[in-house]
Amino acid sequence: MDHARSGRPVPLLRRLAAVTAAAVVASGLATLPSPARAADAELVRNGGFESGLDSWTCSRGTTVASPVHSGSAALRATPEGSDNARCSQTVTVRPDQQYTLSAQVRGAYVFLGATGTGTTDVRTWSQSASDWTALGTTFRTGPDTTRVTLYTHGWYGTGAYHVDDVSLAGPGGDTPAPQPPAPPAGLTAGSLTPTGVTLAWQPVTGADGYAVYRDGVRIRTVTGTSAVITGLEPETAYSFQVTALNEEGESARSQAVVVTTPAGSGGPGGPGGSGLPPHALVGYLHAGFANGSGYTRLADVPDSWDVIDLAFGEPTSVTSGDIRFERCPVSECPGVESDAEFKAAIRAKQAAGKKVLISIGGQNGQVQLTTTAARDTFVRSVSAIIDEYGLDGLDIDFEGHSLSLNADDTDFRNPRTPVIVNLISALRTLKARYGDDFVLTMAPETFFVQLGHQYYGTGRWGGQDPRAGAYLPVIHALREDLTLLHVQDYNSGPIMGLDGQYHSMGGADFHIAMTDMLLTGFPVAGNADHFFPPLHPGQVAIGMPATSQAGNGHVAPAEVVKTLDCLTKGTGCGSYTTHGTWPALRGLMTWSINWDRHGGWEFQRTFDRYFP
Repeated sequence: MDHARSGRPVPLLRRLAAVTAAAVVASGLATLPSPARAADAELVRNGGFESGLDSWTCSRGTTVASPVHSGSAALRATPEGSDNARCSQTVTVRPDQQYTLSAQVRGAYVFLGATGTGTTDVRTWSQSASDWTALGTTFRTGPDTTRVTLYTHGWYGTGAYHVDDVSLAGPGGDTPAPQPPAPPAGLTAGSLTPTGVTLAWQPVTGADGYAVYRDGVRIRTVTGTSAVITGLEPETAYSFQVTALNEEGESARSQAVVVTTPAGSGGPGGPGGSGLPPHALVGYLHAGFANGSGYTRLADVPDSWDVIDLAFGEPTSVTSGDIRFERCPVSECPGVESDAEFKAAIRAKQAAGKKVLISIGGQNGQVQLTTTAARDTFVRSVSAIIDEYGLDGLDIDFEGHSLSLNADDTDFRNPRTPVIVNLISALRTLKARYGDDFVLTMAPETFFVQLGHQYYGTGRWGGQDPRAGAYLPVIHALREDLTLLHVQDYNSGPIMGLDGQYHSMGGADFHIAMTDMLLTGFPVAGNADHFFPPLHPGQVAIGMPATSQAGNGHVAPAEVVKTLDCLTKGTGCGSYTTHGTWPALRGLMTWSINWDRHGGWEFQRTFDRYFP
């Protein structure tokens, strides 16, 4: 229905064409482009690192006198933990012009690229360069592009890399490019609890935001000069630093402040918590396929994403219960990472406090656990995936005809349909196997949840779609174990809200009405005796498409903000009157991280601005 491998269905020939084009643009082959033209200017400042790291922003870099390709210095940077040792520089360019980027590199994996080109960002890399090797690529700027960020980085666990003689040749810009901000000063810690701490620092001129590091790992970004950090362990020492951010890059890190949490009981979870931050951003990552949005490596997912759902685990057949997770093949995704790199990226995300889940189903992955044998196979096969990749939990994204109700199944509190009963049993078994920290999320469509307010199954007299409201018994049975419910508020027909009016996609009104139903509760099929109780606001995130290409029902950032203002503050609700205000609403979910990257991270930026 909607969580398809390509947003909207894409014909095979178009998919093949897109894959071919992506392979040409982002090829990892270390081949140099055509020589620069005589009239081109050199736009990189200190490209030979003769002046140390002047003009460069590096997370883990230094300059060395040996080895060098030319001159007396070169860059040496060493990836560590979740930091790939990125060095970047923003340069001024002219719109609609051709540029040639090149560098000399050494190392097991060295990447060279450019972002913000206004057209297609480019990247090339060397997989094994025991001696100096030339890397290069070309790009054309967009019609309004005046600044481009160049970068180089290594890869996790592969040791140090070296770079020298970085060059960008092309028509020069009219003014020097702005520089990254200065590092923040005055970092202090206060309001210390067994599981959290409040950090504050002085503002930095020219900063658009700030990044917080815990024990050397970047854990979140904020727009203000303070941050409440949760999810800590009692009686544990932590070291915190912050950096300043703007469009030109990231500053050096501040001086560290070290705190030791006091003794205490309890954890950061609470209802639906499982260690998530108070407000979380959830996204699906196309891990098993490529499409028009392009392939995104897990390690390249920005740290704004708190829950990353790997799409998808799919069954060997509809009724087998045997779930397999196959990563995108190199033939379809030329830039795909190895299994070792993928697993290392999972560990790095987890070290930064993120949750990485396997999502089961999607549009193509119909799952019907019609027998107890299929149920048991589901538990075994899903456990094998979780164990192999060291995942934090499971997302249930059953769509299409995976769930439907038998004609005699009329009470969501006492389900009788085998596919429903067996799924509930399987999820309870998995939760018991992995314990309280196991993250369980669900991503049903409105047809399977809110439509249940009006229709449930085949209905009293038959003739209705048996799938109507079919997720309700699963959600209800697992509400004490459910971490997050993020209904897909897209690709939906009109749904009747609690005001007795039909609400359609296209604006904040639809999201407000659909979420109000979850947080208020509602009679199922209009029967007051069959009342679906409200969920805790910490268990609810709102599902939205990242771009208009990702699914029907995309709304502009202003409508996202209007939705959140209404539900969390009670303001700007328009014509719909909610039945409460829920400042503890967990956050937002989107299909998908890949589509958001394709759209310039608009959805992520909206979330970051609203929940700093």
